[in-house]
Amino acid sequence: MRLLLGALLLAAINSAFAVDANTANRAQLEQVRHIGPPLADAILVARDKGGAFKDWSDLMTRVRGIREAKAKKLTEAGLTVGGAPYAAPVK
Repeated sequence: MRLLLGALLLAAINSAFAVDANTANRAQLEQVRHIGPPLADAILVARDKGGAFKDWSDLMTRVRGIREAKAKKLTEAGLTVGGAPYAAPVK
């Protein structure tokens, strides 16, 4: 129960300071921990070429270097896709 409450609290905090991959400019993306200029550029290029990301899976497919571990770190740092934090697929 505590773990669930902690996860909900983290999601609430992240949403208050969230940067969305679909609307952020380069400077906003670079404010997110773990996103430097090369990754910010890759996100923007993928978004410009293919339109808004449908979800995290779409972003991870279109942006090289973002896989599950990186997506978790980016979500913890405040990045969202379409307003949603990354949620690992249930196995």
